[in-house]
Amino acid sequence: MNYVHQTLRLLLGFLWLAPSAGVAQTAAPSIPPNQELTLDQCLNVALANQPLLRQARVDQEITRAENQIALAGWLPQVGLQGTAQHYFQLPFTIFPDPATGTLTPRQIGVRNVTTVGLSGTQAIYNNDVLLAARSKRFNNQAATQNTVNVKITTVSDVSKGFYDVLLAQRQLEVFSQDIARLQRNYRDARARYDTGIADKTEYLQAEISLNNSLAGRKQSQEAIKARLAYLKQLMGLPPERPLALQYDTLKLELDATMDTAAVLNINNRIEIQQLQTQRSLQDLTVDYYRFGFLPSLSAFANYNSVFQNNSASELYRTRFPNSYAGLQLGLPIFTGFRRLQNVRRARLLNTRLEEDVSNTRNQINTEYATALANYKGYYTQYLLGKRNLEASKEVYNVINLQYREGIRAYIDLIVAQTTLRTSQLNYYTALFQLLSSKVDLLRALGELPTEY
Repeated sequence: MNYVHQTLRLLLGFLWLAPSAGVAQTAAPSIPPNQELTLDQCLNVALANQPLLRQARVDQEITRAENQIALAGWLPQVGLQGTAQHYFQLPFTIFPDPATGTLTPRQIGVRNVTTVGLSGTQAIYNNDVLLAARSKRFNNQAATQNTVNVKITTVSDVSKGFYDVLLAQRQLEVFSQDIARLQRNYRDARARYDTGIADKTEYLQAEISLNNSLAGRKQSQEAIKARLAYLKQLMGLPPERPLALQYDTLKLELDATMDTAAVLNINNRIEIQQLQTQRSLQDLTVDYYRFGFLPSLSAFANYNSVFQNNSASELYRTRFPNSYAGLQLGLPIFTGFRRLQNVRRARLLNTRLEEDVSNTRNQINTEYATALANYKGYYTQYLLGKRNLEASKEVYNVINLQYREGIRAYIDLIVAQTTLRTSQLNYYTALFQLLSSKVDLLRALGELPTEY
């Protein structure tokens, strides 16, 4: 007996915990607030914390629950009913007198009646529950595909947001280095002017260049704050949580390259997969209305306990049971052409869905062509920007040395410094634009990874 009680407790505990386990969310990774995060770690946090992705996972559980609700029609439906009634005036009926044939009214029945009944029905064939059984797999598939689509968007947005923050940080470094050089040049030019070696325009040119770099540094500082706030929003992090990023420039350069000869397979795109699932569901809807003329068949059984007595105190002393079972057949004969119009509408929706597929294919081809063109263009800018950066460094070092020795004019040094700063900014802009365009190209190909 103790074994039976323990088994029942375990079973009830499982049933109590099962609903909460079904909607459990993915646990967020435990990362210290002061730790610098790589791109993969940022994506891992985003995939666990992003509210839209959490909603998509909840929608999956909602879809599973809705499927089970619809499929409940296949299971036996059992109910218990009870009625109690008291007649203040008993009903009359007319009875003929056997001797004279005269119709005489008489009261029938008893004043107190209680009925307790147990009824059950079992669907054998029903078009509604058949549709629920056939569409269950596609409903779950559609909910899963929606989650995948949100994950793809999250990975794409977080990756590009990560690169935007890095670009602003590198721009800040470029301006800080440029300011250090310009401040030294300004001091030298001012000293040369004070000693009468150079005229006033030399240190004024240095001041103008310095002020321009100071303004650029301030813009970069503010851009970092704004882009970090946006990245935290994409990752689902609270605004007050500090966020620092970790990266390796050499690894970023290696990650920026990809095979541009890859062929677009349009079936890899989640948008096409979602439309194919919708088409499968729509085909089931067409079949549902087509077979709407078929009868529904169900079995039923009832067991009733009836208690009757004129005295309320004696009501439950005697029970009068009755029970029966049977089959119920429902056949629609004429519904005002509703079924035919439903079939027509379902087929028209199917045709419209085909047009959606065609339009989506065209959009995907355009997205792929645009992403590929952008990637190739940015890749060329990146290669040329890298070469220009190396050349600018060499030119600046030579002219700076020549200026210190009095061979070159100060204007040549200013031009070399400006060219170096521009080359650095162009290089980093091209690098991070290339990385972002790679994300767009992978997404256009349907090959953007979503598991980290």
